[in-house]
Amino acid sequence: MPDFPIVDCHVHLWDPTRLRMSWLDTHSRLNRPFGLPEYREATAGIDIAAMVYLEVDVDAPYTLLEAQQVNALAAKEDAKEDAKEDRLQGIVPSAPVEYGDQARAFLEALVAIGPRVKGVRRITQAEPDPDFCLQPRFVRGVQLLPEYGLSFDICINHRQLPSTIRMVAQCPNTSFMLDHIAKPDIKGSGLDPWRGHMRELAAFPNVSCKISGVVTEADPERWTVDDVKPYIEHALEVFGEDRVAFGGDWPVVLNAVPYRRWVETLDALTADLPLPVKRKLWAENARRFYRLTP
Repeated sequence: MPDFPIVDCHVHLWDPTRLRMSWLDTHSRLNRPFGLPEYREATAGIDIAAMVYLEVDVDAPYTLLEAQQVNALAAKEDAKEDAKEDRLQGIVPSAPVEYGDQARAFLEALVAIGPRVKGVRRITQAEPDPDFCLQPRFVRGVQLLPEYGLSFDICINHRQLPSTIRMVAQCPNTSFMLDHIAKPDIKGSGLDPWRGHMRELAAFPNVSCKISGVVTEADPERWTVDDVKPYIEHALEVFGEDRVAFGGDWPVVLNAVPYRRWVETLDALTADLPLPVKRKLWAENARRFYRLTP
């Protein structure tokens, strides 16, 4: 376990009794409220200094409301005393970047929520068109983000890496964070062509990589540390010590392991790294990328 405060830059919180999340209909294990009390219980004994909230794929009518409600959890003037969470320093809401310039009104509404809104995400992993992110309006929407001081979290599966590389090439001024190391086929031992595509994506200096969502891509019942080791090590190698960041992916991680087991797994696989490099992975890089409070 890291013996210094860490930053979890991929936290989900949700209450499906309040905001509609259609995708949960077929996920019985996760189809219940997971809020701050549950997160605190799951992370007990782990020194988490700051958190970044990632949007939870609520149905489209709720996306702006989601960001507003999460911001209220961290705002002392808005939240109930027992619901406050000062460690919640960053929010990455969903945004319809595929509308191109027509997304401006939505982006303006997001940044008006307050400085905790650090970036946006538009999940494309389930899009049937592998080139969805190459639509001119999608690319234009992503290109707009620096005007609003926002980064872009990329949430894809490994099959969409080639199109993502081409999209990133058209957005040199946008800061990208690749979520879940692009969801490689760990269960099927599919290292290639994922490895080559990751190296190609990492060649862009404006792209960072979140070491998160790894164990859930392995066999949830039978995975071992050796199963995930080559994927984590490759991501760390190609992105380098300054462009990788830890993410807990709670509560989705519960599909494979408790939160603490994921932390222990990554800690064991990085045990030989020098302390300054560990601090970058577990805290400093996330603080810099998401511009969190020191």
